[in-house]
Amino acid sequence: MDIEDPLGPLDPNFGAQFQRDYRRPPCQLYLVSPLDVTGGFADRLKRALDAGPVAAFQFRVKDIDQHAAAALAEPLQRICADADVAFIVNDSIALAKRLGADGVHLGQDDGDPQEARSELGATAQIGISCYASRHLAMEAGEGGADYVAFGAFYPTTTKVAEHVADPVLLSWWSTVFELPCVAIGGITPSNAAPLVKAGADFLAVSHGVWGGDEAAAVKAFAEVLKR
Repeated sequence: MDIEDPLGPLDPNFGAQFQRDYRRPPCQLYLVSPLDVTGGFADRLKRALDAGPVAAFQFRVKDIDQHAAAALAEPLQRICADADVAFIVNDSIALAKRLGADGVHLGQDDGDPQEARSELGATAQIGISCYASRHLAMEAGEGGADYVAFGAFYPTTTKVAEHVADPVLLSWWSTVFELPCVAIGGITPSNAAPLVKAGADFLAVSHGVWGGDEAAAVKAFAEVLKR
């Protein structure tokens, strides 16, 4: 999807004018599953959630039917519930409804916030991928999204990144809007700090945790987020 933001480019010097608004809640960690959640992944998830504060976990699998996806999701959903971590389903409003998930995260081609709200109810957390577009983010907010996600901020091996976002986008969004924003794309403990400083409310991380020792990675993120 080739998206050109009709609002035009942001001034790259904009972000230099701002520090994080510490009246906003502290930035939190939002884990995104690897595509393969079979085998011992449930144990890895429990280790990660036991290692430090995590706000949400996104269940993201591809190319399997809803029945198989639900069977994989249910034990992970129980682990999240026991840890008081929001369980968010990627892409599928129908699967989120079937599971009674805490919410759904939608790409631009996966449905809209109003449809998700109608199906999932008033308390569901609805997130929308907005890539590097202020226009799409404002549309998502007007449509009733609970958060918008920007990225990719760094090169990522998790998916093909067609859009590159600059941290200045986080500064602009958090200065103008109260709606939470999520930074995603290639985030690790070593490169996360500029995104937190720019104004990200959540860091969405997949390979940065599951690509190695998940407990050590969560602890390292916790150190970055408490600064």
